[in-house]
Order: sequence, then structure tokens, then C-alpha cells
Amino acid sequence: MGDWSNFLSAMTLALVRVSGMVAFAPFFSSTSLPIRAKAVFVAAVAFLLVPLVAALPHAQAAISCSAILGELAVGLVYGLSLALLNKMLLFAGQIVGLQFSFSLVNLMDPNSAIQTPLLGNLFQLMGTLVLITAGLDRILLASMIRSFRVVPLGAYAFAPPAALAIVRAASGIFLAALELAAPVLAATLLMEVAVALLGKLSPQLPVMSLTVPMKTLTGFVILTGSLALWPRFIEARFAALLDMAERLIAAPGTASGWGG
Repeated sequence: MGDWSNFLSAMTLALVRVSGMVAFAPFFSSTSLPIRAKAVFVAAVAFLLVPLVAALPHAQAAISCSAILGELAVGLVYGLSLALLNKMLLFAGQIVGLQFSFSLVNLMDPNSAIQTPLLGNLFQLMGTLVLITAGLDRILLASMIRSFRVVPLGAYAFAPPAALAIVRAASGIFLAALELAAPVLAATLLMEVAVALLGKLSPQLPVMSLTVPMKTLTGFVILTGSLALWPRFIEARFAALLDMAERLIAAPGTASGWGG
């Protein structure tokens, strides 16, 4: 009876940690995945991890308020750190949509339940596709499993510096989004300059009616060509965020830039 009670206690704590990650991490947090499927997945992962993580040194399977909050904090550190990747893609889409004159075209984002720009949704979908095809979702799960060795079950003490470090790391969203949108920004800016010079040389041309379609066409061509660089770019940012999450649970308050 004691072994069964310890097993359930350890499974509950593991369930809380994995649930915190699934609630916010890219791909796993998508509302396209049914809630029941997520619940079954989290329960299966926790059930399979219990024999391994409960036997690690310094693991504490006893359920308490501090243990539950600590496990939830570990999951949230992973989930919120990696959620910055989705925000970076959304912001890059907003920048490109502004250059395409699509800033007023909004759609309902199923993940956040708010209206977001059309290209913001497109960038998030393409980023999720890169995550799946590159197998980064499996790397995230492997890192979560390794976290039980760094921070044994029920032994994590939440520290406010970890939350502050995540907030500071959010500043990398802007730099990373600008890097991702840079080819389109440069191309559309050059197109605007070219159209302006053309208008000076030939004032009879309807420059105002040419600017938007030429910018949009040029931007789509450059965006299509730059997609070849997306996998390497997103994998590098994902790896940097994952390393940051691992450092935060090992030493709260340590975070470095990831957007450069």
C-alpha cells in the first residue's frame, strides 16, 4: 500500500511539471490539439516517467503545497520560455504585414483567442511546421525529462529571479523578429525608393497606384526565397530558448540574449 501511495504521489508531481510545459510550449499549447488528447498525453508521459524519476537521488515524492508549486514552476519556466518563439513569429508577421499593406487584415488566432494580423498567423503556422518537421518537439520532451535529474522531483524552490529573467529575455523578441523579417524589409524599402525615383523621372505615371502592388509582389518573392533559411533560424532560436530554460531551473535568475 505504501509503494502504491508513493507511486501516485510521484506521478502527481510529474504530472504537474509536464502539464505546465504543455500549457504554454509551442505546438503542445495549440488549440488544434484536443484537450482530451493533451490530458491523455500528459498522463501517459507522467506514468512512464515515475519509475525513473522517483528513483533519482534527492527525489521527494511527498505531496505538499511547496512541492506542487515547485513542479508547476519548472513546467512554466519551460513553457513560458519557449512561448517567446511564438511571439517572435507573430511580431515578425506583423512587421511584414505592415510592409505588404495587410495591417488591417486580421484573423481570429485560435491560440490566443484574439484578432491577429493575417501574416502573423501565417508565420506562426510555418514556424509550427518547422518545429514538427525538425523534430524539435521531441527535443523539448527530452529536455523536460533531463530536468528531473537537474531538479529532482519535489525539490525545486521557486525563485522570483527566474520570472524576472524570463521578462528580460522577452526583449529578444524584437531583435529576432527584425532578423527574420529583414530580407522582406530591405526589399520593400528598395522598391519604395525605386518607385519614388520613377515618379520623379516621370510625373505622369500613377505612382501611388503602383507602389502597393509592386511592394507586395516583391515582398512575396523575397519571402518565398527566404523560407529556405527558416529551419536553421528557428532551430537556433529554439535551442537558445531551451538552453535558457535549463539554466533557469538550475540557477534561477540567469538568462542571456537569444534574439541575436
